[in-house]
Amino acid sequence: MVLENIYDKALKLIPLDAEEGMTLYTQAPVEELMFIANRLRQYHNPGKTAGWMIDRNVNITNICFSQCTFCNFCRKKGSPDAYITTTEDYIRKIDELYTLDGNQLLLQGGMNPDLGIDFYTDLFRKLKQLYPSLKLHALGPPEIVFLAKKEKTTFPDVLSQLISAGLDSLPGAGAEILSDRVRKIVSPAKATSEEWLEVMRVAHNLNLPTSATMMYGHIETNEERIEHLIKIRDLQKEKQKDYYGFITFIPWPFQDEGTVLREKSGIRSSYNGPDYIRIIAISRIILNNIRHIQASILTVGKETGMLSLHAGADDLGSIMIEENVVSAAGADNRFNAKEIQSVIREAGFIPVRRNQKYEAV
Repeated sequence: MVLENIYDKALKLIPLDAEEGMTLYTQAPVEELMFIANRLRQYHNPGKTAGWMIDRNVNITNICFSQCTFCNFCRKKGSPDAYITTTEDYIRKIDELYTLDGNQLLLQGGMNPDLGIDFYTDLFRKLKQLYPSLKLHALGPPEIVFLAKKEKTTFPDVLSQLISAGLDSLPGAGAEILSDRVRKIVSPAKATSEEWLEVMRVAHNLNLPTSATMMYGHIETNEERIEHLIKIRDLQKEKQKDYYGFITFIPWPFQDEGTVLREKSGIRSSYNGPDYIRIIAISRIILNNIRHIQASILTVGKETGMLSLHAGADDLGSIMIEENVVSAAGADNRFNAKEIQSVIREAGFIPVRRNQKYEAV
């Protein structure tokens, strides 16, 4: 009877508390969670469509002081393979993106101590001058925190300067798990959970479109997973009506291949398909004020991605012309435009290409 009462509450879009979320996560049969989540998906996104997009992830630099224990991508200053992407490289990569009919650049990279706010605003302006139709989905809360501290200024000032220079939307990068217990172990030099949330609060007040993420399956507890979702939902409640806020939520499992977390601490990814489906469904149920849930087909693969569309997800993300960070830790499920549409059709849905704001294109 307890589960039925929680299901009823969820279907009425009444926010669940942490105890109710844990009850569903630990006790509800996965097929029942899928059923409830699919009904809620239909409420938020009626019909049989599923989204996908074309973009390219270009890393601004691989130099990063953070040295997170789950990341194989970053390098220390002075490393022989350290780099800062050149203008010539951007032009080559963006030209290829346009050839493949895409126009969005996911710009991320390390927190390079030598790069301040002027570097990023100059870069954004230069790219927009070269490619006026280019959409910049760039940086993330940890970079905003880093820049604000480096420049001795505020989050609103940093974000306002970046928006003026051409920033179109802010990824939910660096969320990992919004628990400082976890963050002190996996990413101790990065933004705290409250700093991450505060940057997003400021972005929402500026009506900058954002996404939220969760990297799970390492040292976090189930309770911390649920608390992460509730923090995201509660922040979304604060946004002004008709402002963008969090457009989507994207969970993905920790990729452990060659990481410090695995090699030195023995922490292996706890990912398995059924648990990912449970995460997708729980996300749809708890995040009752976020319209879109994206499955990470890059990390979970075709079959689990297809099943996710029946468990509350309404999107399979990007074909990712280029991706270097999670790929460096073992994620290798890459699809081209034809293949990702075929996957969506095979799952029983109609593929709809969209942009970062989840508008059909």
